[in-house]
Amino acid sequence: MRRLLVLTLGTVVAVSGAAAAQRSRAPTVSLAAVGDVAMLASSDEGAGFFTRVRPALVGDVVLGNLEGTLANSGVSKCGAGSTNCFAFRAPPSYARVLERAGFTVLNLANNHALDYGPEGQAETVAALDRAGLRHTGRPGEAAVVRVGKTTVAIVGFAPYPWANDLRDLTAARKLVRAADAIADVVVVTIHAGAEGSAHQHVKRGVETYLGENRGDAVAFAHAVIDAGADLVVGHGPHVLRGMEWYRHRLIAYSVGNFLGDGSLSISGPSGVSAVLQVRLRANGSWASGRIVPIKLVLPGLPVPDPVRAAFGTVRTLSRQDFGRRAIRVTSSGRLLPPAL
Repeated sequence: MRRLLVLTLGTVVAVSGAAAAQRSRAPTVSLAAVGDVAMLASSDEGAGFFTRVRPALVGDVVLGNLEGTLANSGVSKCGAGSTNCFAFRAPPSYARVLERAGFTVLNLANNHALDYGPEGQAETVAALDRAGLRHTGRPGEAAVVRVGKTTVAIVGFAPYPWANDLRDLTAARKLVRAADAIADVVVVTIHAGAEGSAHQHVKRGVETYLGENRGDAVAFAHAVIDAGADLVVGHGPHVLRGMEWYRHRLIAYSVGNFLGDGSLSISGPSGVSAVLQVRLRANGSWASGRIVPIKLVLPGLPVPDPVRAAFGTVRTLSRQDFGRRAIRVTSSGRLLPPAL
């Protein structure tokens, strides 16, 4: 049984189902996480979006970043005739496409969450609720899922006022501590960093893109782990980035694109992706992990990658960006802590 809590900074304000969970003794929790999922209306109503990758979308929690809206209403943020503005929208019924693919939690903290204004976002939230999908990332919001006797909190952040703001480290720490107070395992997901093949490396300090502050992903990730987070999963750059081992916790700075369907570039590094699969113990400590290699094919659909390009990409970037703190990637895709 899964139950949802909505948190504000340090305070539980709404509970559906039973009261807040007690600390548990379940052995492990399995999580699968992917990056950006940008859906547009398709001729097959989304039936072919995830067909080839469903075997990888398995876990007690299956998390994706919903890069856009599920709505028929709202006004596009892009003006008429705009050539450099992107607004993503699919019908509300596509929430069922996500549910059938295996997703259980969607992050709404990103730059496309308000593509069709507050009305479009409200319709998106309602569609996810009808499909039984949890959501996280709006101000003060965390999805909390009961897995057996273990409680898992998932908290989304992005550098925008309509999200839990990753630029405010003090507020971020408070929200993570609030989640940690009622959950055994805390997962933080972040939409941060500059975009594109020129930005595969994790940059120290604040990243900017098109003049926009995209946050300091390293400082943020370290701060939320210090506050009690057990896993940090990033997206937003639209490419894979390296993985860091910090205080015995994994930080995956970007797991890349996952579904574009004509809305996202899939050329070069933008078409190399992965499903991150992790097992954490009930106290949040690391049990095991692996990446499943994925590639995006026209018009932007995820399929298994027989070349397994993600292995080498993540291995190399991790070593280059984090040195002794780099996660190790074996020839089979297993993730191992560094041999410090």
